[in-house]
Amino acid sequence: MKKTSLMIVLVLYGVLAYSQYVPTPEDLDHFLETRTLVVRDQNPLNTFDGEIKKVMEQEWEITEWDIIPYAEFEEKRQDPNYSFLFLTTVVFEKDKLQARYKFLNLSLGGDYFNLNQMPDLASVPVAYANVEDESYNYKLGILVRFIQTHIRHIREHPEVISTNIFKHYNDNMKNVKEKTLYLLTEEMARDVNSAARIQKIYPHPFKLVDKDDIREAISNRDDGIVFLHKVGPEGSRLKARCYKILIGASDASFYYFNYHMINDKKPDGFLAKDLKKISK
Repeated sequence: MKKTSLMIVLVLYGVLAYSQYVPTPEDLDHFLETRTLVVRDQNPLNTFDGEIKKVMEQEWEITEWDIIPYAEFEEKRQDPNYSFLFLTTVVFEKDKLQARYKFLNLSLGGDYFNLNQMPDLASVPVAYANVEDESYNYKLGILVRFIQTHIRHIREHPEVISTNIFKHYNDNMKNVKEKTLYLLTEEMARDVNSAARIQKIYPHPFKLVDKDDIREAISNRDDGIVFLHKVGPEGSRLKARCYKILIGASDASFYYFNYHMINDKKPDGFLAKDLKKISK
């Protein structure tokens, strides 16, 4: 994933510096020979573990895989025969508020001193660290599917690999209008939180839905649907980053990738400005 600034990552144990890393073709080839270990969450009360197990059984096909307890990660991460899929907690060093975000991360194992040196193949923003698992668990299937699609894509097209890797996905933006855009009312900015308000800016197919509708579209691999994956503070007063990603329910491609810093004029939500961009 692109890393536009130095990040600090709190992963499983302690605080670690997260360096910018661009995967090489050799990294991607090696990944296909590894066994991917999914690391259980440290919190025993989480619902992530149960959900990710179901998702891996349904979605993961790019490598052999297994699930390991959190306690085994430190030892096994030094084995080059393994790759690892796990949740990280990320803090962007240059952000004034030092907000903490959860990312779903895919990295290669090997003889590295610490986690920061492990080659990072893909990272996807999932949620703020303090939000409930239920706010994102229903989307884990598409995020896992995307990681596999992304790895295959950059392996076939190494020319797109860069620190700004996600920028090229915005080339798909023009195709959103050909599908039905699924939106959650609570994820929209106040001035575009109704069908009538959205229609004035976005005169293309869309539908205000609930989380079960999105989960069903993901499960059914509905080729006619693109949905919003928003990462925000979910009602807290924290004013940091709001990620906005449009994902195809079938192909798991990103059709739009952007973020803004939350303030009084730009709330935690999909903005009228975003709707205007994808409406062109």
